[in-house]
Amino acid sequence: MIFFRKYIFPPFYGLLIYFTIRLLHDVDVGSLFWERNWALNIFEMSCSALTGYLGIYLFEWLFRFYDKRWPLRLGYRGVVKELIILVLANLVLMNLVFIPMAAFTDDGLSWADVADIYMIPTLYAIIYYGIARSSTYMRAYVNNKLLLEKVTNDHLETELKFLKSQYHPHFLFNALNTIYFQMDEDMEGAKRSIEKFSELLRYQLYDQKHQVPIINEIEYLQSFIDLQKVRSSDKLHLEVCFDNMLNNQLVYPLLFLPLVENAFKFIGGNYKLIIYAKLVNGQIIFGVENSMTDYKSDQTRPGGIGLENLRRRLDLLYPDKHELNIMQENNTFITELKLQYD
Repeated sequence: MIFFRKYIFPPFYGLLIYFTIRLLHDVDVGSLFWERNWALNIFEMSCSALTGYLGIYLFEWLFRFYDKRWPLRLGYRGVVKELIILVLANLVLMNLVFIPMAAFTDDGLSWADVADIYMIPTLYAIIYYGIARSSTYMRAYVNNKLLLEKVTNDHLETELKFLKSQYHPHFLFNALNTIYFQMDEDMEGAKRSIEKFSELLRYQLYDQKHQVPIINEIEYLQSFIDLQKVRSSDKLHLEVCFDNMLNNQLVYPLLFLPLVENAFKFIGGNYKLIIYAKLVNGQIIFGVENSMTDYKSDQTRPGGIGLENLRRRLDLLYPDKHELNIMQENNTFITELKLQYD
């Protein structure tokens, strides 16, 4: 293929231009090509083949020049500018050969000859440009798409890391505060709480990068709930129900934590708290219901930044594959998250 493109195609390109011009000329004046002096024909064809070599070499040099100066460029103006320069350079080269050939042979140079010599090389140059540069522009298009996708993914990954990091200060404050109060009354219990706290931190630090089996999330939440129960009032009525069918389904980590953390933070009234997770029709449904004190207008979004971050993470991780419902019935705050898992 390289041999054909380098040694066979250039003279073929030059002869194609020559024979097209010759055909139009013969039709216009009513002459026959094969009745001419064959020495003259061979001379003109040789000059045309040499012109083909020079023309293809000129095209390839221009392509390398543009690729080196403006790599991976895509744009209407850039393509038009490159094509115009190529056509003009091609016309200069072709006119140096074909104009004298037409002027000093047959019936001399006519306006029809000039039109043919300008139009035919231009047409073939445009066709060659489109074929030769199609792979280059396709490669540039693919590379630009990949670069855009990489930048987008990097941006999303950075945003996800930022959103995850915002959970930690709130969680650390609550957990340390719980252990602090526990140390005054139950030192052994405080030690056990520290052990659970370390397990929670280890999970947050090392298990956030990829999806994890939901059983890991359930165990993590159970440890979190046990830690919060230590600090909770004796009036707490807690119901926890996790479906036994939830085991190896893959989910992104730490999506359920804000809902549970929010419930413990705002629980009040009769201190009733229900936490459940179940598998229904290919969906993971996780819900939290907690009683509250008198509902006020400034509590329309309990949890503040925690729930806002959760919404953003869900949009990034589960686009069009999740449903987060937040509602209030009387003095009960209800949140339910539905995930379509892979």
